[in-house]
Amino acid sequence: MPRRVALPGAQELFRATEPPGGVRPSGRVKHDEKITVYVSADELLALEHARLALRGQHGIAVDRGRFVRAAIALAMADLDANGEESDLIRQLDAS
Repeated sequence: MPRRVALPGAQELFRATEPPGGVRPSGRVKHDEKITVYVSADELLALEHARLALRGQHGIAVDRGRFVRAAIALAMADLDANGEESDLIRQLDAS
């Protein structure tokens, strides 16, 4: 006599899930353009420390791309608002 195997139903397979610890999604969106940026080991380590601090201390989980896009937006806004007195101009002038 053949035995029937009990398979999970749709409720078990497609149940709603909650993110662990209430962490919000990263807000990733598709971007059409790409650039490659080379950084030193120290710069990469600093970036990773900052990402972990954002997640650990502020509950904001972001990937490197989103972090860099936010930094670029801040630098461009500072340049637009402050021109020659912007932090970006000072940083680039000093290097």
